Amino acid sequence: MEHEQTFNMGYIFRISMVAALGGLLFGYDWVVIGGAKPFYEPFFNLVGESKAWLSGWAMSSALAGCLGGALLSGAITDRVGRKKVLVGAAVLFTGSAIWTALSQSFDTFILARIIGGIGIGLASNVSPMYIAEISPSHMRGKFVSINQLTIVIGVLAAQIVNLFIYRYAPVAKDASAEVILNSWSGQFGWRWMFAAETLPAGLFFLMALAIPESPRWLLRRARSEEARVTLAKIGGEAYAAEELVDIGQTLEGEGKKVRLKELFTPKLLKILGLGIFIAVFQQWCGINVIFNYAQEIFEAAGYDVSGMMFNIVITGVVNLVFTFVAIKSVDRWGRRPLMLLGSGGLMLTYAILGACYYFGLKGPVVLVVVLTAIACYAMTLAPITWVLLSEIFPNRIRGAAMSLCISALWIACFALTATFKPINAALGAAGTFWLYGAICLIGFIILFLRVPETKGKSLEDIERELVD
Repeated sequence: MEHEQTFNMGYIFRISMVAALGGLLFGYDWVVIGGAKPFYEPFFNLVGESKAWLSGWAMSSALAGCLGGALLSGAITDRVGRKKVLVGAAVLFTGSAIWTALSQSFDTFILARIIGGIGIGLASNVSPMYIAEISPSHMRGKFVSINQLTIVIGVLAAQIVNLFIYRYAPVAKDASAEVILNSWSGQFGWRWMFAAETLPAGLFFLMALAIPESPRWLLRRARSEEARVTLAKIGGEAYAAEELVDIGQTLEGEGKKVRLKELFTPKLLKILGLGIFIAVFQQWCGINVIFNYAQEIFEAAGYDVSGMMFNIVITGVVNLVFTFVAIKSVDRWGRRPLMLLGSGGLMLTYAILGACYYFGLKGPVVLVVVLTAIACYAMTLAPITWVLLSEIFPNRIRGAAMSLCISALWIACFALTATFKPINAALGAAGTFWLYGAICLIGFIILFLRVPETKGKSLEDIERELVD
């Protein structure tokens, strides 16, 4: 029926883009600290081996906020609605950007980073969920993938902002900590890197106030007229009437309050386990070590600092380009084929990358293989994970279930980041990437056996198939 409807594509795109601004701020906030690191460390006296753990805490403190935000979203999203959580995330992003930029002590800097991390945790859960709940089924994958696109744009934006601010008053690469501290970048430049986030964060706040609440959440709260108005704007009165009946059937006999123990009933536990696996696998497929430790990876491949910086920009461009490929293909090829392509493709790419390091191949060969891995990830596991997580859970418990999955994702992200250097030291670059290749093989097998195809199905039809 949906394919016969005339949908208001402009309206769907606008409200999806507003929700996806949470993804853009997620990407920016996640990456900006890397460019600011050489300058805030002397300012807060984090230089030297004795301060290594403080330096690591500064880099990873946002992760603690991410986990807290993801858990918090589960407690409040199904209670207060999707829109209010998006607005709250925008407030946290704005406050964190200003507070970080104005920090005069290390403690206030850390607290501001944790607050920003809470915003990331909220946005990473609610933005794709909201988009999935307002999108027509046959184009839901495309619109949810916009969230991944904005994450990638946010990453690129942070890299560009960092580069331009640094070039305003560059510091010699071999400058001492004292010289960096007394430079413009050491006193003010790193602050502007964080402060630049205030503009998109403030825009996100204002625009989030204007979007409608999710019609599926409204129906859970017996606010059917408000839900009808939004659904009619999306697809017309006939579409609204059809959706009201379909959504209502999945909510019959269900109370308003979600109890956590309900997620662990036999009929939901399998779906929850699949969601957690998908979330964890997106991180443990290993691609994020290329982004987080690009310096070490490219230095091991024989590149100097200039070459390394150029390569990082190239990886960002490839990531962006192939995210567009995902948006184009997700509702044509389906979720399952893309997830299998991603896990299988990364497995083969890591085998080749490990061989490059093992046999001492350096330079452009390694760069091409790394870019192939990023391209494979960008068009498959990166966006499709968010699509599947926003689709597979029943309407009534979607917020709480996604909260657990996103929490697992952030724990896996922390574990991946924390273990890369020890694993690399023990196994070497070749062994490390072969290990990630083995993980991708395991992922391929489990995805092949367990992941359903959700392309073109309404959220209610998916619920009936997976739960009933």
